[in-house]
Amino acid sequence: MTLKPVAATLERGTPAFRRANWALFLAAFSMFGSLYSVQPLLPIFVTEYGVRADESSLALSLTSAVLGIFMVFAGALSDAAGRKRLMVASLWLTAALNFAVMLAPTWTTLLVARTLLGLVLCGVPSVAMAYIAEEMDPRSLSFAMGLYIGGTAIGGMVGRVLLGVMADVASWRTGMGLFAALVLLSAVAMQRLLPESRHFVAQRFAASRFLPGLGQLFRDTGLRWLYVEAFLLMGSFVTVFNYIGFRLSAAPYSLSHTLISLLFLSYVVGTAGSSAAGALADRMGRRNVLWWMVLIMVVGLALISMRPLAAVVAGAIVLPFGFFGSHTITSSWVGRRALGARAQASSLYLLFYYMGASFIGTAGGWFWIRQAWPGVALLVGASLLLALAVAIRLFFLPPLPIPETHASPVPAP
Repeated sequence: MTLKPVAATLERGTPAFRRANWALFLAAFSMFGSLYSVQPLLPIFVTEYGVRADESSLALSLTSAVLGIFMVFAGALSDAAGRKRLMVASLWLTAALNFAVMLAPTWTTLLVARTLLGLVLCGVPSVAMAYIAEEMDPRSLSFAMGLYIGGTAIGGMVGRVLLGVMADVASWRTGMGLFAALVLLSAVAMQRLLPESRHFVAQRFAASRFLPGLGQLFRDTGLRWLYVEAFLLMGSFVTVFNYIGFRLSAAPYSLSHTLISLLFLSYVVGTAGSSAAGALADRMGRRNVLWWMVLIMVVGLALISMRPLAAVVAGAIVLPFGFFGSHTITSSWVGRRALGARAQASSLYLLFYYMGASFIGTAGGWFWIRQAWPGVALLVGASLLLALAVAIRLFFLPPLPIPETHASPVPAP
């Protein structure tokens, strides 16, 4: 009997590897830009729609919550429908809903469009992570994950900055329309660039396999702690940038929407953090790097909480570096520990990730209304200290039977 040859993985330095990473970068760019484009607009929504600060945060929290919940099912759906097909369809629908947000006449209409956006966005993150885990050469896994997460950083930055600047120059609706057009172009590019899966085997969805699969993942101590870490890290990060605009638009700073949105340029540093952390994790091991990244986030929060504007800006640069570095490590770690059902493992990781953004982000509004920035800083500080404790717990996690690290990455082309 002739055995079917095993398809080669995508190796760093090859044209297929570069095309795949460009396509996944654009998917991450579109998804995160769409998700967070409203973040600098929360103070504007308070004025335009006559809502409270905590109510304005629902424009982001509802999207994050729906995204996290349906993420679990997106992984299983991609197991049946295919990775590329689901991601491309998700981008087309994302563009359409961004146009709907642009045209929303009432607060309720906007929230409905943003809620539906969370539903269609779930077709990208966990599926992309599963694609990377299946198709990339193991020696370049963390590098590829770092590039993908770099796309999330750039997308989040461009969406926020574009909408913030356009709110002053023209209107936030014009900015939303421009970003929707960018998502439309990304969908076309991804359709053409992303190689078809070569290690994916379609499986029909069955609840009899799906639910036991989730239970098996939760029996892994390491995965449970990684899910808790995702909740705390993402919740802390989103809460800071949800309410920093409220702080800086008030006295003694009284900054314009354009100047406040420029803070999100610090996400460029976040891109560097994701790439650097991925490379360090490949060389030194994830457990040795993660707690340092979380500690960097603590330092960033401390700087942001100081009164001088220079310290606030410095903290807004340091915090994304630590966050995206931490996220790169934890997300790739999930892919390595989940020896089977990787799409489900990634989906659960992202469920906790976005639930953190929704719950801690909304709680931040409650603290802001009652205690302003000191209350928000107290909430985020407590969350980050818990995240540091979890990172230390993961440091002492017993290793899997397979190696958690690989040889040094192939030199960049």
